[in-house]
Amino acid sequence: MNQLPTSSDRWQSTLHWQPTDDQQERFQTLYDAILLANQQVNLTRITSPADFWEKHLWDSLQGVAPWLREAGASAPGLRVVDIGTGGGFPGLPVALVFPHWAIALLDATRKKLAALETVCERVGIDNVSFLPQRAEQVAHQPLHREAYDLALLRAVGPVNTCAEYALPLLKLGGQAVLYRGQWTAAEEAGLTAILQRLGGQLSEVRSQVTPLTQGVRHNVVLTKAERTPDQFPRLPGIPAKTPLV
Repeated sequence: MNQLPTSSDRWQSTLHWQPTDDQQERFQTLYDAILLANQQVNLTRITSPADFWEKHLWDSLQGVAPWLREAGASAPGLRVVDIGTGGGFPGLPVALVFPHWAIALLDATRKKLAALETVCERVGIDNVSFLPQRAEQVAHQPLHREAYDLALLRAVGPVNTCAEYALPLLKLGGQAVLYRGQWTAAEEAGLTAILQRLGGQLSEVRSQVTPLTQGVRHNVVLTKAERTPDQFPRLPGIPAKTPLV
């Protein structure tokens, strides 16, 4: 069986946090379950232990690093939506580490969500729900609109498209974490130009260096400052094809 890296030094030196022995064991179980499901449904091309650890587990959790330091059961339980979860990242590692959070995995590909449901059963992750729809549809449903404390978006699309997906789903004061690789001044200027229309503001941009390959990651953090106008998000497909400018 392929074993994930277990060095706590890498976690501690980069995120100032490290998993418990139980969490480390469940990361291994998650890895094994994803590989098994991957034989039937294409969840990820990242399957070697070191790559999976850095590009899926570590990368998922670095986006919520500010919450990791207060990840105990006494911390408030958040309602979280992982928009475009794909193979279950970042939502599943976050759900594993924060069992008192309610995580909704949103993806339009029903086969992937069905596979992830089986993964959750195998790993014993029971704080996850599944939304097999497009973000543009979910955001206009009363049960979900302005209902979430935190939105996570990783490898979803252009940053302005991500903002249009996320902000309608957030409560006032809620935050969206947009996982990015490189980040430019031009991207930041373009994002800032459209945020007020969506009721959002740019709170911060955090940068992090990956522990194994020394790549650069950025977390673009948006805060919901005002109600999002009812016309957003626009009809399915339009935010991706024609991002706001």
